[in-house]
Amino acid sequence: MARRKRMSEGKKNIIAALLQEYDIQSAEDIQDALKDLLGDTIKEMMEAEMDEHLGYESYERSENPNSRNGYKQKQIRSKYGETTLSVPQDRDSTFEPKIVKKRQKDISAIDDKIISMYAKGMTTRQISEMIEDIYGFEVSEGMVSDITDRLLPEIEEWHNRPLAEVYPILFIDAVHFSVKDNNVIRKLAAYVILGINHEGKKEVLTIQVGENESSKYWLTVLNELKNRGVKDILILCADGLTGIKEAINAAFPKTEYQRCIVHQVRNTLKYVPDKDRKAFATDLKSIYQAPTEEQGRANMETVTEKWQGKYPNAMKSWSSNWDAICPIFKFSAEVRKVIYTTNAIESLNSTYSRLNSQRSVFPSPTALMKALYLATFEASKKWTSTLRNWGRVYGELSIMYDGRLPE
Repeated sequence: MARRKRMSEGKKNIIAALLQEYDIQSAEDIQDALKDLLGDTIKEMMEAEMDEHLGYESYERSENPNSRNGYKQKQIRSKYGETTLSVPQDRDSTFEPKIVKKRQKDISAIDDKIISMYAKGMTTRQISEMIEDIYGFEVSEGMVSDITDRLLPEIEEWHNRPLAEVYPILFIDAVHFSVKDNNVIRKLAAYVILGINHEGKKEVLTIQVGENESSKYWLTVLNELKNRGVKDILILCADGLTGIKEAINAAFPKTEYQRCIVHQVRNTLKYVPDKDRKAFATDLKSIYQAPTEEQGRANMETVTEKWQGKYPNAMKSWSSNWDAICPIFKFSAEVRKVIYTTNAIESLNSTYSRLNSQRSVFPSPTALMKALYLATFEASKKWTSTLRNWGRVYGELSIMYDGRLPE
């Protein structure tokens, strides 16, 4: 059991003086005392700053034509609430206090707290109410918006940062949000491009909001990656995004397009009621877990024949998209697992989904982008380790795509 650290005599004397001066009876009394002391302490520190500025202490004689000129009252916000400061003034108005700067109204680090709450998906109104409840002073919704707007240059810089030359695997996925745009509520997609770099670590390359899917749109997105330094992508895994295949062929002609197996399975099972879903899902596994492409195709035909009578539309996308499904069969189980499990991006999507649960509608596309950026930044703090069995995966990819990966 750890020994309790003994309190110094200095601290004991301070506490005894506090108890005597403020008649402290409760935790709230302590807060009030600290709030009162805060203002007096800052005032004394500014008095010392003024002494240094003028070159002499109060009540001393000096030949300096500049001199003290009373005090100016100033309201500041601290973690103890609002406090009134008496700020010393000089006749020449050249005194610039450092402890609390001239136009500084907040010393509570409230900006960081507001940004943290925004990252968790809280609305400007919720944040405003929360700050008032906790700290006892008002922060308008407009002020919350202004504080988070300071992120916009940072977001722009993040969107334009240089990228690695080669990414072994890229995932593209979409999350949908309701956004007010020109006073009309629209359903917009946020397309997240997540890369696995050569070290086996996850990295969000970009987030794109809003545009309609088309080959032209995806070509613009992929060309942006090229302009930021990407020269090669081995495997790009995505759902059946309109125009993505054509765009990949144009921008990165050597890149293998792999249809996302998890989305493929989900899209199939939406035609199947609960009573048959488990059996159907088991049959689908026999396709994408088959040891060879030939066996996978044979199993697909068997599954189609088995269920076509009850669910005629369920298996159509498997045969029509087979060329984008089949690349997976040339890989070992370790590589397949990286490609067809969506663990890499699902944890990120769950973070984005929390934004949807907090807000029914985002007030603007800019507000959505701020929230997505902050949520991405928070999620990526946990991405410190490499993917499981990455050494073996990287070795296999190096052989499969000879000369295209860094040694």
